Amino acid sequence: MKKTLPLLAAAAVLLAGCTSATATGAPGQPEKLELRYQGSANSVTLPELAEDLGYFGPVKLKWVGNTISGPQDIQSAATDQTDFGGAFTGAVVKLVEAGAPVKAVVNYYGSDDKAFIGYYTKEDSPIRTARDLIGKKVGVNTAGANLEAALDTWLKKQGLSDDEIKQVQLVVIPPINAEQALRNGQLDVVALQGILQDHAVAAGGVRSLFSDVQAFGPYNGGPYVLRTDFIKKYPETTKIFVSGVAKAIEWERTTPREQVIARFTKIIQARGRNENTDTLKYWKSVGITRGGLISDRDYTLWEPWLKQGYIKGDRIDTSKLYTNEFNPYRADAPAVTK
Repeated sequence: MKKTLPLLAAAAVLLAGCTSATATGAPGQPEKLELRYQGSANSVTLPELAEDLGYFGPVKLKWVGNTISGPQDIQSAATDQTDFGGAFTGAVVKLVEAGAPVKAVVNYYGSDDKAFIGYYTKEDSPIRTARDLIGKKVGVNTAGANLEAALDTWLKKQGLSDDEIKQVQLVVIPPINAEQALRNGQLDVVALQGILQDHAVAAGGVRSLFSDVQAFGPYNGGPYVLRTDFIKKYPETTKIFVSGVAKAIEWERTTPREQVIARFTKIIQARGRNENTDTLKYWKSVGITRGGLISDRDYTLWEPWLKQGYIKGDRIDTSKLYTNEFNPYRADAPAVTK
């Protein structure tokens, strides 16, 4: 598959000068009270929701801008430009393989029957099968991440050879512009998810080619990562962050949809970033399992794709990729209180 590879090298920089000593403080009290992060335009992230619900206690978020790319977001965390970042599990594997000192701590997105990645073409397009994509342009938000992995894996399942898959051209485009690029004929197929997908479907004139859930079933798509030195230095802050995000996931999973949308709308309007709340009405599901718990399958699902030069050897070493230690929904944790 023709692709523009993400810049992983920068994120592999080990953070020289960072102390390895654990910060001291009263038990249960956060050592760090401000977390730098990148948001997402016109939407509410789980940490933003957790803060608004009061799950972070005295810990506050500091918005430093928006990102449209998971690999870029976790690179920023790895190089200490932000304190946490989130991306596709495969992108996390590649970052760790490149030597970046990060670890996944809680899942934040995934695909289920309500929230999934769809690959769409125009209603009158002749594209009907995987083989019809040979020589065509497919729009994705970034190369080397979830949208590419799902497409590549589906093409293989449909019988295309590696040489044929290389003839499917990936075009990186901001998600907000993907629908219009498809309608204008600049792209043959675009990958859409969340409210952008629902908006395109509601407007009509597009047709689904396939979805990741149809191809692989429900799965957790990606986690938030923290630097390993951050976890060691700020264990109580780490616990508050992970616990808050996990509780926010459960709040979204158990709260009536209209109340979730109302809360998102309030948050966006209050933060004053000149955003549009119209697309929030298309929100359906958080799309991940209970509390955002991480499992080996979240990574091994993409092992065949990652073997194409992204990992050393034939197997993924999941032990160095993630921890559920700070998640209050793990099996051996005390009962969660709201």
